[in-house]
Amino acid sequence: MKKRTWKIAGINFDHFHMGDLLRMAASHPQVQIVGISDEQPARMEEAVRKLRIPRDRAFADYRECLEKARPDVVILCPAASKHGEWVKKVAPAGVHLMVEKPFAASLKEADAMVKAMPRDRTLMINWPLQWVRSHRKAHDLVQSGLIGEVLNVWHFGGNRGPLWHGADKDEKTAAQVAAEKPKSWFYQKQHGGGSLLDYLGYGTTLGTWYQGGRRPLDVTAVVDRPPGLEVDEHSVVVARYAHGLSKFETRWGTFTDPWTIPPQPHCGFVIAGTEGTIRSDDYDDFITVQTRRRPKPHAVAAPAPKAPHRNPVEYLLHCLDHGEALQGPVSLPISRIGQEIVDAAVRSAATGRTVKL
Repeated sequence: MKKRTWKIAGINFDHFHMGDLLRMAASHPQVQIVGISDEQPARMEEAVRKLRIPRDRAFADYRECLEKARPDVVILCPAASKHGEWVKKVAPAGVHLMVEKPFAASLKEADAMVKAMPRDRTLMINWPLQWVRSHRKAHDLVQSGLIGEVLNVWHFGGNRGPLWHGADKDEKTAAQVAAEKPKSWFYQKQHGGGSLLDYLGYGTTLGTWYQGGRRPLDVTAVVDRPPGLEVDEHSVVVARYAHGLSKFETRWGTFTDPWTIPPQPHCGFVIAGTEGTIRSDDYDDFITVQTRRRPKPHAVAAPAPKAPHRNPVEYLLHCLDHGEALQGPVSLPISRIGQEIVDAAVRSAATGRTVKL
């Protein structure tokens, strides 16, 4: 049976991950990129050049893009504080939506995004770490019962900073970073900037995945206050569950980027259960396991994910083709709990108090 061709458009290039997602779409055999749109046309130039997108498919007005390109699926990469605004703009076109992480700037906004979607259309929140081989293997072993009931999750997430790299992880110079910083939404509070909102959702959402969808009782958060900046570059968040404590730490300013040279501490997860522990570092091809039967830490291979779990575009189209519900961090139930924890952390950091969910 001939498989359907999916028409995809990319709208709003605030987040540089748009380039990565469009590359994944372009390499998919069932995808035709029918349009891209951004209010600042210069931001689309890299995609036009690298992916050879015809210029008549690049639009400054998203409405013209939707009307002329008529996509089935739209990838959205707006600033964190504008996710709700853009979902409300695009959802009426009757398209399926993939929104790049985080879910939203607030739980209220996240719920409004869900409400804005037509009933027969899918909203997916992409968490890139869901496709990393080490973290997928860790979840497989948690699901198998190897370490018993999960009691604690520790996550350390971050990089040198959001301006040090662009699409396809192309590195930028210190001069380029310094020039972009004053005008970048990443460093503006009103647009959802800061390391907490950028990275905390990774830990809380994948942490919820590892914990089988359980919610904490309360959350306590502390953030740094760098001189001259209105957003944080470092946060530490403790979530108290009925079964134990979990800790999530975010950092802009690691010594190296985790996809080049793993920094210290390593970016990734440690999962502790009643029968053992798992350490899963970002981008490794193995995980480290301890169990009661084999207490000495030992490496377990983490093979590359197989279709349809190699990237978010492939997975979304697989689910749409087969009428399957999204699973894992990209699903709305798991992402929403992750957002609840982020919301509580924001309030805790602002008030200096523990916040109940």
